[in-house]
Amino acid sequence: MKLDQATIKKLAEHLENCELNAKDTTKITDDHPEMDWDDAYAIQDEIKRRKIARGHKIAGLKAGLTSHAKMKQMGVETPCFGFMADYYALPDGGECKVSELIHPKVEPEIAFVLKKALKGPGCHIGSVLAATDFVLPGIEVIDSRYRDFKFDLKSVIADNTSAARFVIGGNPVYVGDVDLRTVGIVLEKNGEPVAFGAGAAVLGHPAAAIAMMANHLGARGEEIPAGTLILSGGVTEAVAVAAGDNVTLKIQGMGSTSLRFI
Repeated sequence: MKLDQATIKKLAEHLENCELNAKDTTKITDDHPEMDWDDAYAIQDEIKRRKIARGHKIAGLKAGLTSHAKMKQMGVETPCFGFMADYYALPDGGECKVSELIHPKVEPEIAFVLKKALKGPGCHIGSVLAATDFVLPGIEVIDSRYRDFKFDLKSVIADNTSAARFVIGGNPVYVGDVDLRTVGIVLEKNGEPVAFGAGAAVLGHPAAAIAMMANHLGARGEEIPAGTLILSGGVTEAVAVAAGDNVTLKIQGMGSTSLRFI
């Protein structure tokens, strides 16, 4: 690590205040180019600690940068990982207040819920599928705190991978009853299809992102507990939304989930 604890706490407070007050900022590596990966996750961990200290719960985990093309573009070999606080969760078919966000976008996701804990090293797709209770559709609302959505990977990890809101719904499906590589998704905005994809867009298999997450946490002496909800990563590019938009995600064999932006 390159940053001292006082700097990590200061940066975490700054980024969380940007989130809570819907104010943007320049990326933090502009002022701290020496930051390393451990610093980035330490800032994210401090944001999590601040939320828990105020009485919030952690509602789940999430993976980002889950396409090989994006990872190559960013010069990394694994996705980035973040957490979801309880107040990020929205009811299926519910409302998302744009006034609480800076420049929201939506991503279609396949959500996993675990029945057994997962811990690396050595976690693989088979381990994830064996530990999964069910999967279902999820929409993540991402909202980078960085001005004009411009950031580098260390800055976005520190900013909890742009996590902001999410919704899950549809029909829980046992993983043995669906081919998560070939399952088709359609994301609609105001009744018009705006994005199409299949599960294989996420690292060849969405469970691969969760295996990487378990191995990442295992290297830090942590595990993914049983019962955890995990968003496995955007199946398509993110789609910008504004007040008045209605967004629906349909996944083959899993039903649909939706949000209204107000």
